[in-house]
Amino acid sequence: MRTLAEIQQILRNYQPELKSKYGIERLALFGSYARQEQTDESDIDILVELGQQPLGMRYLEFAAELETILQHKVDLVSRRAIKPQYFQAIEQDLTYV
Repeated sequence: MRTLAEIQQILRNYQPELKSKYGIERLALFGSYARQEQTDESDIDILVELGQQPLGMRYLEFAAELETILQHKVDLVSRRAIKPQYFQAIEQDLTYV
């Protein structure tokens, strides 16, 4: 099981490529990994802030690529699509990459 610091470093290493390929602005971890309370069953919760171009069907491709990069199950959430009350619930956990 990877640590928060390891996941952040992996994402930092891939961030330029992901920005170029998918037009992402920022990534943030939240949930159990961000709180460092993960278990073997935890997925990696990632909030993505996108540029002007929506990903459409490429959103699934992006999520799959993150799972390949991290070699772990990822729950990808778009900042634009998240309901305000849910964002408020996770905002304190956000750890930007």
